[in-house]
Amino acid sequence: MADWPFEPPIVPMEAEVADELPPPPGWAYEPKWDGFRVVAWSGPHLRLDSRNGKPLLRYFPELEPALAQLPPGTVTDGELVVVLGGKLDFDALQNRIHPADSRVRLLAKETPALLALYDLLALRGEDTRHLPFRERRQKLVELATSLSALGAHAAPGVVTIGAGASNDAAAHGGSQWILSPSTEDVEVAQRWFHDFEPAGFDGIVAKALGRPYAEGRREMIKLKHRRTVDTVVGGYRLHKDRRRVGSLLLGLYNDRGELHFIGHTSSFSEAQATALLEALRPLEAPSRISEAAEPADDVEAAAGDGAGAEVKAGRGGAGKGGAQVPAGEALVGGFGEHARHPGQQSRWSGDKELDFVAVRPELVIEISYDQLTGDRFRHATRFERWRPDKDPRDCTLDQLERPKGPALIEAVRKAAMEAR
Repeated sequence: MADWPFEPPIVPMEAEVADELPPPPGWAYEPKWDGFRVVAWSGPHLRLDSRNGKPLLRYFPELEPALAQLPPGTVTDGELVVVLGGKLDFDALQNRIHPADSRVRLLAKETPALLALYDLLALRGEDTRHLPFRERRQKLVELATSLSALGAHAAPGVVTIGAGASNDAAAHGGSQWILSPSTEDVEVAQRWFHDFEPAGFDGIVAKALGRPYAEGRREMIKLKHRRTVDTVVGGYRLHKDRRRVGSLLLGLYNDRGELHFIGHTSSFSEAQATALLEALRPLEAPSRISEAAEPADDVEAAAGDGAGAEVKAGRGGAGKGGAQVPAGEALVGGFGEHARHPGQQSRWSGDKELDFVAVRPELVIEISYDQLTGDRFRHATRFERWRPDKDPRDCTLDQLERPKGPALIEAVRKAAMEAR
């Protein structure tokens, strides 16, 4: 067991989604990082575990020196992130999970990762999980300032990653740690909710200052960004019982006039999903072959991060009379042949059934979503309403809101000063 006071792996404490932040007093508020949740273990047997206990260190060998800086018997909770162009880049992070060692080594140099710290589970052989978060946070700040390579210049105990270098992760002078800002001022946290979004953060997490670390329980509160957009229904997947719709496949038109697959929604009752299947039958469309590759929506789950559990795409082929589209095909009159479209194989899909039923792009629905990754929804979206008044051709990728603001380093520096 080395010097750790408990055996690995452990299940990290989770957060429950809320519509607003809990009011003070008694709460600490932190920006919600957009990466892989990880538990880091000190040597001599270094470990970097995903939230469901899968080992990740082999994919991120450049982090071994950072883990080696931890005092023996130390275990931290945090986020594994990649910073590119001044913001968190989840696409670049998920691309780091690759089976080929040569590719792993290359990506470690091209898109090195950082470890964001936000909780302390053990320190020098002492189990700290029973301590209230207020005490764990203070010990975490002390740990961060003691690590020789951190170079905390913005504020006491706060690590910044620097600016001006060609590679964001290398811009901090060799440090691969960053201490997540934390404040007890809810008004400051509400500003962070907006100020941090352009840098790739996706909300705020609230932690009870007086509570211990509750392994595997939803003891934290998270407030996430949520926006609405009008999308075109380009197809559907059947529920596993094959008697109702499992999910609607959604698209937006790109600048070439092709329908680009952007995600799915499955927030229907059983009765609604059954009625929806009958309504879609007359719209079913033919298909043709296309060989383009599609990024996996659930790569987080494949990587062991666990966040991909939020992705619950419907599965199954077409029912009786359905125009089923085998995996690897695009549509004529539906999703564009040269645009991103559903049903394509990736190294993450394995034996997952990817077939779907194509429909003519005539129906528009308004959905709400929490995150974008590139030009697709990260998670399953929420159905809001039908839009019979909306022309499908008016549903374009330009609708997607890309907030503008300070880069990650400026946002963290500002937060560090506010949290002092």
